[in-house]
Amino acid sequence: MLWLYAIAVLGPLLLGFVVGRWLERRHYASIHRREQQYMQVAVVTFEPPPPARPIRSATLAVGSVVVSVDYYKRFLAGFRLFFGGQLGSYASLLDRGRREAILRMRESAPQADVFVNARIETSSISQGEDDSTGTVEVFAYATALEYAE
Repeated sequence: MLWLYAIAVLGPLLLGFVVGRWLERRHYASIHRREQQYMQVAVVTFEPPPPARPIRSATLAVGSVVVSVDYYKRFLAGFRLFFGGQLGSYASLLDRGRREAILRMRESAPQADVFVNARIETSSISQGEDDSTGTVEVFAYATALEYAE
């Protein structure tokens, strides 16, 4: 009977680990593939000096993503909070969120030659009465400049 209890307790954790890891790897592969497409378009956090070429258009480019925390990461974070230390299980969640938001920002203005004054905002969205973090929203925005030919 003890083995049934162990499967009932550890089974969902193992399933969460396997499925969460697979989904995370798939998302990272998608991010990497899309980042290669935009490698030539700079995203900078400062305002550029006056351009040598005239600017055809300047528009606001935005990208937003909401990423959920899987139960396995939440379990690891709760375990780590008990002993203290860095919450490494959430680090990849925030990394994926930032990179995806920037990609969506770039995709919102595909004609841009450069994105200047880029900013990233994050916020947690609580999921219940206990104020635990259920999801993280990442919002990226910048001025998309298109130079005249």
